[in-house]
Parts: sequence; structure tokens; C-alpha cells
Amino acid sequence: MKITSIVAIYALFWVMSAFLLLPFGVRTHDELGLPKVAGQADSAPANFRPGKLAFRATLIAAALTGIFIANYQFGWITAEDINFFGTPPEY
Repeated sequence: MKITSIVAIYALFWVMSAFLLLPFGVRTHDELGLPKVAGQADSAPANFRPGKLAFRATLIAAALTGIFIANYQFGWITAEDINFFGTPPEY
């Protein structure tokens, strides 16, 4: 596998991890007992930390990329393993 493919796979895993981690650990102003700004949505986060989110996404993406590359090298799960509907009909 080329290094450019590995970087692209890592980037995809990083973006997916970041989006999946967005709702975890975020609290609203009401939950923290902080005053709200006029016109602010009730669901607006009060303690969003992008650095912490990026760090967690980096760790998860690195682990997932490592597992993906290991599966690519050793062939643990192949396309035939996830074909639940049998072989496609021949035309």
C-alpha cells in the first residue's frame, strides 16, 4: 500500500472520528449553571474544546488506520467474508 493511500485513509478515519466524538463531553449553559447570551440557542455548548476533540480523534484514527492496514496486509476480513447474499447472478 502506498503512503498516499495510508494518509488518505487516515484522513477519512480522522474526520469520521471527529464527527462521532462531537457530542461527547459537551455541556450546555444550563447544565453548567452559566448565564446565557441574549439570542443564544438553549442547546449551544458552553465547554467546547476543539484541542481535546482533535487529540482524541487523532488517537482513534491512528488506531483504526493501523487495524485497517493490518487487515489489508494479512487479509483477516475480505470482500467474500462480508458477502451475505451469495454470489451475484451471471448475465
